[in-house]
Amino acid sequence: MPKAVVVRATGGPEALEFTDVAAKSPGAGELLVDVAAAGVNFIDCYHREGRYPLALPFGPGQEGVGRVSAVGPDVTGVAVGDRVAWAQTIGSYAEQAVVPVKDAVPVPEGVDDDTAGALLLQGLTAHYLVASTYPAREGDTVLVHAAAGGVGLLLVQLAKARGARVIGTVSTEEKEALAREAGADEVIRYDRVDFVPEVRRLTDGVGVAAVYDGVGATTFDGSLASLKPRGTLALFGASSGAVPPFDPLRLNHAGSVFLTRPSLGAHVATPEERQWRTGELFAAVLDGSLKVRIGGRYPLAEARRAHEDLEARRTTGKLLLLP
Repeated sequence: MPKAVVVRATGGPEALEFTDVAAKSPGAGELLVDVAAAGVNFIDCYHREGRYPLALPFGPGQEGVGRVSAVGPDVTGVAVGDRVAWAQTIGSYAEQAVVPVKDAVPVPEGVDDDTAGALLLQGLTAHYLVASTYPAREGDTVLVHAAAGGVGLLLVQLAKARGARVIGTVSTEEKEALAREAGADEVIRYDRVDFVPEVRRLTDGVGVAAVYDGVGATTFDGSLASLKPRGTLALFGASSGAVPPFDPLRLNHAGSVFLTRPSLGAHVATPEERQWRTGELFAAVLDGSLKVRIGGRYPLAEARRAHEDLEARRTTGKLLLLP
């Protein structure tokens, strides 16, 4: 029987059970894929703990890469043996995954399994943030929190490629080096100093055009205070916890700033948009302008340890589970 990770009751990392599961077969419009690598993301932790509820029991994980082993009825354009990657397909922490063909993208030759398995969910997130939520451009200064994390390293590179000056926040010397290697112009060690006055100092008191904030509760107030008038706060995650309700008048007092809480699903709503974003990401990987850092590789059976390391912020870049 194939193996997979299952959550039967929400909770901490101990809720991740590595177990035998029934063999799967694809239905109409679906692919059965032998998983080569599955990406680990903070949203997987939110699902596991019940912050974003799913019907129990469920298989965690939304992202992966592998080879198609069977195709369902009415599937066209994909054949057994093709290599595909996907994001937003629940049940990816498994030896085999059933993937809707509409969510699967072909992996170009020259992009290895680890890179493809690590890229899509965080890469698509970084892409929509800098290309759509607030389109970074020449002359902008932007702030990227957790600049050495999986999304952060990609955000830094993509924003730099669009001509922006990037300020990153990190918590360790190692993470500072990684953020600078990715292209960050300035790096603030928030374990040593308050990032708000540093942002103001680095921008001659003006503030930044945009803050890309996936941290949430602990950075939200400072992110608002770091914006220039009519700047944009893109709150795309909550790794430190959810932001409490607040008075919208604060946006006025901060300088008529904009606040948005975007989601990936709304930015890959059509096949054309998904193809555009994934095409640009794979092209950047192939031409060497986008580097994907794999911060840790874990056997599928050690999904619990991967979650523990991610939540304790012991990692940089992207974590992968390898069936």
